[in-house]
Amino acid sequence: MSQSTVIANQSVPGKSNPIGMLVAAVGVVYGDIGTSPLYTLKEVFAGHYGVQANPVGVLGVLSLVFWSLLWVVSLKYVLFILRADNQGEGGIMALTALAHRAAAPYQRLGRILVLLGLFGAALFYGDSMITPAISVLSAVEGLQLAFDGIEHWVVPLSVVVLVALFLIQKHGTARIGILFGPIMVLWFIVLGALGLHGIVQRPEVLQAVNPLWAVKFFVLHPGMGVAILGAVVLALTGAEALYADMGHFGRKPIARAWFLLVLPGLVLNYFGQGALILGDPQAVRNPFYLLAPEWALLPMVGLATLATIIASQAVISGAFSLTRQAIQLGYVPRMFIQHTSSEEQGQIYIGMVNWALMVGVVLLVVGFESSGALAAAYGVAVTGTMLITTLLASAVVLLLWKAPRWLAVPMLLAFLLVDSLYFAANAPKILQGGAFPVIAGLALFILMTTWKRGRRIIVERLDESSLPLELFITSLKAQPPHRVGGTAVFLSARPEAVPHALLHNLLHNQVLHEQVVLLTVVFEDEPRVSAGKRCEVEAFGDGFFRVSLHFGFMEEPDVPLALSRCQRADLEFGPMRTTYFLSRETAIAGRKMGMARWREHLFAFLLKNANSNLKYFQLPLNRVIELGTQVEI
Repeated sequence: MSQSTVIANQSVPGKSNPIGMLVAAVGVVYGDIGTSPLYTLKEVFAGHYGVQANPVGVLGVLSLVFWSLLWVVSLKYVLFILRADNQGEGGIMALTALAHRAAAPYQRLGRILVLLGLFGAALFYGDSMITPAISVLSAVEGLQLAFDGIEHWVVPLSVVVLVALFLIQKHGTARIGILFGPIMVLWFIVLGALGLHGIVQRPEVLQAVNPLWAVKFFVLHPGMGVAILGAVVLALTGAEALYADMGHFGRKPIARAWFLLVLPGLVLNYFGQGALILGDPQAVRNPFYLLAPEWALLPMVGLATLATIIASQAVISGAFSLTRQAIQLGYVPRMFIQHTSSEEQGQIYIGMVNWALMVGVVLLVVGFESSGALAAAYGVAVTGTMLITTLLASAVVLLLWKAPRWLAVPMLLAFLLVDSLYFAANAPKILQGGAFPVIAGLALFILMTTWKRGRRIIVERLDESSLPLELFITSLKAQPPHRVGGTAVFLSARPEAVPHALLHNLLHNQVLHEQVVLLTVVFEDEPRVSAGKRCEVEAFGDGFFRVSLHFGFMEEPDVPLALSRCQRADLEFGPMRTTYFLSRETAIAGRKMGMARWREHLFAFLLKNANSNLKYFQLPLNRVIELGTQVEI
């Protein structure tokens, strides 16, 4: 259901234990795709597609689901995409950074790939609102089979569950995360057992393993063939999580969990539901719950609700982690990031993202009122991101890996063909409510590109009035100012120019510190930077130094700690002798050529409300002086 579920809020137990890693991967990675059986076949047969619950329809659809799971998830993601790691990290932002590096010799291609990656990441946020809504709604709807007249309680109960889930985020999810693995292992075992029970009743359903049934379905339903992929894709939602969570578990545990437990459980359950529909076409109203014995209905509703909460938690955690990556890479304004664990660096909470997601999810539940209505609008963002992932991976394979073209090109074209068919099948959903994730994605894409462009313009405008560092130092020798003890650190986006905060301090206070450090923080297109490459120091004499600190997009930029580890005898960063000078710009929309006027006002608003460098770089509160300046953009 999510496209880029980067789990940041779970600790991973048993990293040295293969069984523990496998169980943890099942709980965190597969909570999303594991809840798809709740509504996939229900949407196919009970929806507006017009598929008949006869042998041709049932076996044809099951064959499409089976071979889609093998082709898209098993072959494309598990065996291929998982190998496109950025120093062990996965996800669309990591892949975008990798593709950008691969296309370095081709600037225009590099810009196009970055824009594609940004749009894919933006689609994730829109889709991450639908995932909790459709998952929890589909689970709670099982109560309708157990109790008459409870239909009007489904939406309120779903809202209560979802709001409670968002409220606990700020407390961290380490304790809940410990239960994720065992619960999801039980879930997949139950899925397989129920499916096997159904298959025993109608073993002829196993004929769907033959791909000719899928071909026959397309031949007999030429007008419906491609359109039905818009419902079949519901079985694949969450595939992107396999790649996104690679940095937390590694490729092998994710692949083993898929082939040993998840894939068998899903296939057996889908075939069991198909067998039930063959025996009783009326079961299409909710084949998942009707597959269970009557005595097990309420326990299944409870277990399904837990599974959907886990799937929703994965999406929320993914939104936090993806936002942090986007901040590090400079595409999103800085926000306050709260660490919910003193032991696990990856456990974070971003309040603004949490509450925005909660409002979106609640509005979706109240507005659509049923999982069926949401399913009709679901899939546009999923298939869009799947297609973008393949395009980015193609650049990596052909330009970075230099793979043999006779082998790589046919395989990549086959992936693109299947992804394009799924995207085309879901495109009509834009007019059926599927516009929501697309509009949300477009809005966030505009926000990210506006922020990136605005920051670039700010730097360009400041450069117009800046002094070269060498010229500044030479001018000071002619008229040396009064020097005071200690170290002054001036943050600067451009290492070759004198920061405006330094000029303002010298103009107003008429003093310079004994040591003056011009600091530039650089975020690389890689997850982490080794300790040996963290700090670069250049001395200019007369107490002037230029320091560059390098961080990866998965790292927390602790500037005081990084400076204290810069090994240089003539440079000291004592906690009580170091003062940090920050420049805070205020953007003013002007007549200069930069961006459209409405984007200039948008950027000015974002800049005004962005979190300051003080908290973001973990600077000591009592050692910071902030100087403001106005910049016309």
